[in-house]
Order: sequence, then structure tokens, then C-alpha cells
Amino acid sequence: ARSSPCSMIWSSLLKQASQTSLAALLSPGRGYQVGRAMASAGSLDALKFDNRTLRSLPLDTTEENYPRQVPGACFSRVKPTPVEKPELVAASASALALLGLKEGGYNAEELAECFSGNRILSGSETAAHCYCGHQFGYFSGQLGDGAAIYLGEVATPENQRWEIQLKGAGLTPFSRTADGRKVLRSSIREFLCSEAMHFLGIPTTRAGCIVTSDTRVVRDQFYDGRAKRERASIVLRIARTFLRFGSFEIFKASDPMTGREGPSHGNTALKKQLLDFAIGAYFPQIDQGQADEERYLAFYQEVLDSTAQVVAGWQCVGFCHGVLNTDNMSILGVTIDYGPYGFLDAYNPDHVCNSSDEDGRYSYKNQPKMCRWNLEKLAEALDPLLSPEKSMPLLSRYDEQFEKHYWNKMRQKLGFVKELPNDKNILQDLLRTMHEAGADFTNVFRCLSLCPLPQLDSDGSGQSSCLEELISNSCTARELQEKSKPHMALRDLQGLLQLIQAQPGLLGGRDASGPLKRELDRAQRFESLKSLTDEEKKKTDADLWTKWLQQYRDRLVHEADGASVEEAKEINLKRVESMKANNPRIILRNYIAQQAIQAAEEGDFSEVERVLKLLESPYTDADEISVPNVAEKEESASAASGSSVRVSRYVTRPPAWSATLRVS
Repeated sequence: ARSSPCSMIWSSLLKQASQTSLAALLSPGRGYQVGRAMASAGSLDALKFDNRTLRSLPLDTTEENYPRQVPGACFSRVKPTPVEKPELVAASASALALLGLKEGGYNAEELAECFSGNRILSGSETAAHCYCGHQFGYFSGQLGDGAAIYLGEVATPENQRWEIQLKGAGLTPFSRTADGRKVLRSSIREFLCSEAMHFLGIPTTRAGCIVTSDTRVVRDQFYDGRAKRERASIVLRIARTFLRFGSFEIFKASDPMTGREGPSHGNTALKKQLLDFAIGAYFPQIDQGQADEERYLAFYQEVLDSTAQVVAGWQCVGFCHGVLNTDNMSILGVTIDYGPYGFLDAYNPDHVCNSSDEDGRYSYKNQPKMCRWNLEKLAEALDPLLSPEKSMPLLSRYDEQFEKHYWNKMRQKLGFVKELPNDKNILQDLLRTMHEAGADFTNVFRCLSLCPLPQLDSDGSGQSSCLEELISNSCTARELQEKSKPHMALRDLQGLLQLIQAQPGLLGGRDASGPLKRELDRAQRFESLKSLTDEEKKKTDADLWTKWLQQYRDRLVHEADGASVEEAKEINLKRVESMKANNPRIILRNYIAQQAIQAAEEGDFSEVERVLKLLESPYTDADEISVPNVAEKEESASAASGSSVRVSRYVTRPPAWSATLRVS
């Protein structure tokens, strides 16, 4: 029988109601949910996707999700794997605002649904990126997004475009033997450090939120046979693009050392397509009317300059990345892929934050050199579109750019407005004194603002206050001994080094003399420190700092040469303001992250929220920071909820137990 118009309308309404009910009944942990039909401005469903990258670059012709080589493509379509009972751990309102999401336009449940991968937003297209990389100096062949899934590109009303991806969202064709998951501890570290670096002023990817779940994965954190079940967790990452040096290494021919090759080796046409896309999409400052090789040379110079600037920023805040492989280097010069990173506590130029980096390749002092090495590999990857004869000479520019950015920042940290010939020597002497005293890198720079211009400190009280702080931020004799304790006895080390030098073939050609020599130096230093007392250490520190402070005061005199007292006060005020704006008080030390992780693993996410709020104001004096609705554990909730929080434990030198933390 023919349906009447009324019955057709009624049937349509019933169908819509049925679909709405079905969507509402879908559990977050049981599969994908559909997007809502109505969306308000600033809400998740109002996000406008314009997935230019997937339109512009070739996609894998195979859509099955299993580990494989992916030739002739830059992306593979893949869907996130749903998790059980997704739960929001924390969100960065600042990062989410980049996407046009306003506080109040979303709630915890919505964020957990959408950014766990359980619900795919309307307009989102999910995929994983194919790239290669040189890891610890050796070409590893195809790597790719083994645990990250591209959700698309959000176009905002402000004409900005942000690529968003989920890290830890499940298997992709690039997962190899892994499961595509991340756990709570690594996700918290990535989330907090992404935001910390942004507020420190270091170019970085952002983290919108972190979601955990009841889905469990097995992890052996230190590869020592003590595996345990951990909660699968996901981080929402935000960047203009996640293209990296390794994106251009998929075209590499067979490597003479490893025998590995890129999945699209020899595909120059695809390389040109990728390079032209990257320049057109992310480097509008490059003149598109130039000849190809001139455009490609301009691209390489832009990457080189931004890389030099970001590495200089790392060095100036004491940040160690830990895994500076070519697949972890952004073409935009932003910090990406936060793994076994760490900030310097006591200054040590040889500090290695990654316990897996046995040779110290990515130590703090080596970071500028390693990024230069990665730029060499990028130059090789761009050949033949850009001849190495044209690109390689630009590497001297990298050295110049790094030195310029590093020194400009260090002058601000030292409070030098004028530039004098001996300034670099003063900095080098400061770093040497820090190292000898085992002094805290961050706190030493911060407390230098206590030392006024000598013209305003006739009685020396300012210098005395600064000296006292410098000594208090130097390590104790016991701490110095613990840091110097070797992993092997001195006699055993000496014997092993002699054996390897006599029979180098014992290690299959691997040169272990460097690491062994460093360990031997450590053991010898430990022997010399065994009898050191705290009183002796403090006296030595006082002598070291007094000597350097006099050098510093002699230099500060020239900041106000010929100035009146009132003019000197104005100069000093501006100098101190500049120093406080360039010397952070709060950084994400490993022990701070670890405390947040331990609390979160026990179901308490408040410490993650508290640390995030503190990291959003790294240059503010501690007593000016408030964390609403979070109470210190030492205080009652009624006394502290919604008020300022005591933050002394976040800004003092780290506790002794933090020296035992290992990150791999």
C-alpha cells in the first residue's frame, strides 16, 4: 500500500529517534560512535576538518591493517583501535583553544570519547604516516607512525590550520612487532613536557589532552624481565605538521652499512611531490616563482635556521631530548616526540637522559652537533632534487645561527644588556663553576638576579645574598659521591679497558673505549671524593662562587657606566625583569613528572593537573602561582581548595632519591 505523507513523516521521525537512541546507547569502550547532528561554536562537533595532506599526497593502496612495507605512498589509511572505558586524565585549555575549542564547549566525557579514538568526529580521516630514519647513527629503514594516528587537519576561523593526531591509538601498518599502544607513564610525560616547552618559549608540538583506559597492555619498562600490565593511554598531539627529516628518507637506496633501504627507494617523482607539497603548505615565505633547485635550497635553509634556533633554546633551558634520530626531527624546527627526555638538575655537560644511550651519543653537550649531523642526512635525502654541492656548504650557516641564538639568550639570562669582549669567557667560567660545585643549572641562573649592579650594592649585601643562594644550590658531599659512583670497581674497569685495548676484536669491531674511559674517569673521581665531608665541600663551593661572583660584579659595573644612581636603579630594574623573563623558576624535572605518574597510576589525576598549572607559569615567582581547586596534600582541602598552593617542593633542588630515576 502507498504511504500517506503523514505516515512518511511519522516514519522518518521514528527512524531519527531510533538512530539517536542507538548512538546514545553506544558505550565509549565498545566501539566507534557517530557524530552529533547539531554543533555549537567552540564545541568538538563544530571542528572543521580540511585534510589537505591526504588530498595532496599518495595513499597506500592496501587498506588492511597489518605490519608491512609501504612503497609508493606517504600515508596508509587506518582506524584507531577502541579502548575500554576511556577516562580523561587532564586537558590543556590553551592547546585545545588552538583548535577553536572553548572551555565550556566540551566536557571530560566528550574529550575521552573523541580523543581515545573511540568516536570519530565528522570530517576526520584517519591515517598513519610512512617515514624512515637514522637511529643512533645507523639507517633503520622504514619506521613510520607505529603508535600515532593522524585524525586530520582542523581549519579554524582565524585561518589557522592544525594537524591533530592520537599517540597510542593502536596498531598501524608501521607498528612492526609492537601493539601501537602507549601507557600512562609515558603519556603523562609527553603531555606535560609538550606544554612545559611551549610555556618556556621553545617551539614544540602541543598536547591537547591525555586519556587513559581500562584496556591493559604488557610492558617491560627496563627490559629486565619484570614485565607488568599497564593502562593503555592516548595523547592528543597538535602541530602545523608532523612531517620530519625521516619523511624524505623513504626514498633512500640501500644503505652501505645496514643494507636497509627506504620503501620508496628511487622514486624521485614522489620525492618531488612531497617536497613541493611541504614547501607550498608550510613555507609561504619561499618564492614559488623560483626555479626548482632554488626553492629547494631555500627550503633547506629554512629548516636549517629553525633547527639551529630550537636547539639553542634547548641548551639554554637545560633540556635533553634523549633520542635525536632523524625521524624525531621536525621540518619546522619544533620539538617533537617526547620520550626519554630530561632537564638538567646539576649542570653536567656530559649528562645523558636516556638510559639506553650507552655511548652518550645524545648527551646534553652533543645535541647541537647531532642536529647538524641530522641536517647532513636531510641534505643527502634531498639529492638529486637538491645537489649536496649546494646544500652542504650551508651547514656552516647552522653553526653561525646556533651560536647567535644561543649567545643572545645567554646574555639575557646573565643580565647583560651591553655586549663586551669578555662576556663569553664569563659564561664559560660560570658553567665550569657549576659543574665543579654540582650546582643546579636552573636555580643558579634564576638566583643571579639577586646580584644587583655594584653601584647599588656598596655594602655587598646583595652579593652576599646571591652567594648564599649559589652555595645552597650546590650539591652536598654525599650527593657528589653518589653521582660519581661507578657501576664497576676501579680495578675491574682498568683490567677490562686493558683487555679490550689488547684484543679489540672481542667486541666484534665495536669501539667501547669511549664509554669505558668515561666510566674509568668516573671511578677515579669517586675514589678521590670518598673522604670528602660536607664542611669541606661547602668551603670549596664558597671559594669557587666567591671567585666567579667577583668576576661577574666586575662585568656588571659596565652596565651602568656613567649613570647616576637613579639611572642605575632603572637599568637594574629592567635587567632583573629581563633575567626573570628568561630564567625559568619551574621546569619539568624527572622527579616532578614521576610524582604525578605515581599518583595517576593510583587513580589520582590531581597532581597532573597541578603540575600542568605550574608549568604554564614557569617564569613567575613561586608565591605568585595559584592552582584553583587543587589542595596540597599537606593541607586540608577546606583550607586550600581554590587558593594559592605552596610550591616550594617544585622549585628547590631535587630530592636525593631522584638521582635513582631511570628513563628509557
